Amino acid sequence: MSRVMLVDDHAMVRMGFRMLLTDAGHEVVAEAGTGEQACQDYARLKPDVVVMDLSMPGMGGLEAVRRLLAQDPKAKVLALSAHEDTAHPRRVLRAGALGYLAKRSAPDTLLAAVSAVARGEHYVDAQTAQALAVAQIEGGASPAERLSEREFSVFIQLARGMSVAQIAENLNLSPSTVGTHLYHVKQKLGASNQSELTLVALRWGLIQA
Repeated sequence: MSRVMLVDDHAMVRMGFRMLLTDAGHEVVAEAGTGEQACQDYARLKPDVVVMDLSMPGMGGLEAVRRLLAQDPKAKVLALSAHEDTAHPRRVLRAGALGYLAKRSAPDTLLAAVSAVARGEHYVDAQTAQALAVAQIEGGASPAERLSEREFSVFIQLARGMSVAQIAENLNLSPSTVGTHLYHVKQKLGASNQSELTLVALRWGLIQA
């Protein structure tokens, strides 16, 4: 069975996942409440699978996935999200995660996903896979699809109420670079301020109210 690292800022969620995985024979070797902690602990523990929530304080899960894979291109990551959108799965799979699982999925789906990712296989839950396929056919993608990877990260953090200085620290960028990305985000999404960007993110299910 697999050695798993759980990364989620909610202790109760981690406890539930740990019980589920342990009962199925997997070993939970570490838990982390932030992406920063996960990146620090990964090199020491080298788990078989990292189960990574995307919505966390600080750098967040998407940036953590990018950094883990920069640190170890062979890292096997299963991303989790409560968001009902297609942008997050597209982005994190493009960043190198092997799997994506909506938190609404049945418990046994987590076990199937962890096992598949541990084998180096791709795994996307059925409902998300259908949404991705429909969006591709109908062209119903979020306007955030027009953003670059870095612009998307800046957009999501700003929509969650973070300041330019906080985003710069989280993403390890200079404030001026964040400001440049923010300018491009506003231009591409037709928004003039942070409140309008937040409304765009809420409308498309990219953040939760």
